[in-house]
Amino acid sequence: MVIEILRKKYHKNIFEQLLSVDEFGTPSNADKSSKISIALARGIVEQISLNTNDIKRSGQTSGKSFENLTTLFLEKAFKELRHLHGGDFDFFIGRSIDSFEQYEHLALLEKTLQTNRELRATLGDYIIKPDIVVGRKPVSDSEINKNKTIISGNQNATLTPLRKANTEKLTLHASISYKWTIRSDRSQNARTEGLNLIRNRKGQTPHIVIVTAEPYPQRIASIALGTGDIDRVYHFALRELIKASEKLNNEAITDIIGTLVSGKRLRDISDLPFDLAI
Repeated sequence: MVIEILRKKYHKNIFEQLLSVDEFGTPSNADKSSKISIALARGIVEQISLNTNDIKRSGQTSGKSFENLTTLFLEKAFKELRHLHGGDFDFFIGRSIDSFEQYEHLALLEKTLQTNRELRATLGDYIIKPDIVVGRKPVSDSEINKNKTIISGNQNATLTPLRKANTEKLTLHASISYKWTIRSDRSQNARTEGLNLIRNRKGQTPHIVIVTAEPYPQRIASIALGTGDIDRVYHFALRELIKASEKLNNEAITDIIGTLVSGKRLRDISDLPFDLAI
């Protein structure tokens, strides 16, 4: 019940602050050149059944608003699941990955690259700033020993980043990229960032996900299909998208959505806080 309330509040915020419908009835997340995209976006709007404001936003502004509103939903939902994931987590907007324990070595590499143009041209950039990162704070010995004495002194568990006695740095728990729509090759940047996170870590791999409001399934598939660089894509209103697609009576559309969902490549935004708790 709590998650459903938060999801409705999330949609309410999006409709009030971000999503608009023009004089032709076309939602702002639809591709105006695609009848299918418009029909699916309209179907989502009709099901959520909230008033939209007459807002005109640039693509960059829309992306930033989507980022902020989705992060607000995730923070609130994740706190409700504290009994499942344990630990203390912080959400950060645009923080460099070298500030986290698995990637702190990249700061030294970046310093070296700054003084060597030829080497930088060859190796490129290693330090990225995902849209949102989630970091887990290290735990004090007093918290570890809350119920019984598990650890003391500096003879055991002296290297693990979970223990605050070893490091003050947070562990990167998740990297989240936001795509209000998927209309250009720039959307593929999230996959490149994912590969960067996987290849350059010293330690565990963080969750690497994408959140989108794109209504056209083929475009979602362009960043969701395949494995290895991202965990999966999350849609801001997947169940509404599925119902909207069923009304189109278009086998190709329903098939691609079915493939993405059954293939574990696409989930609803309400699934994300639970998946982050794993």
